[in-house]
Amino acid sequence: MASWGIAFFEYMVHIPANRIGSQQFALDELQIIQIGMSLILFIPFSMILMGKPFKLDYIYASLCMVGAAYFIFRK
Repeated sequence: MASWGIAFFEYMVHIPANRIGSQQFALDELQIIQIGMSLILFIPFSMILMGKPFKLDYIYASLCMVGAAYFIFRK
């Protein structure tokens, strides 16, 4: 039930945000923002609520997202 509740909340937030944001951002930019937000929320969730230990992979994934955001948003 908890995972369904989290997914429902995520879709309630992302769908309107994409509709509103599409006036300001391109679709590829919106996708990078959405994935970045999910990563920012997923790491603490997995550590705090699911009891997963911190991994160096979290840092690597975050650095990859920063690189992706750089290449998507540069003009």
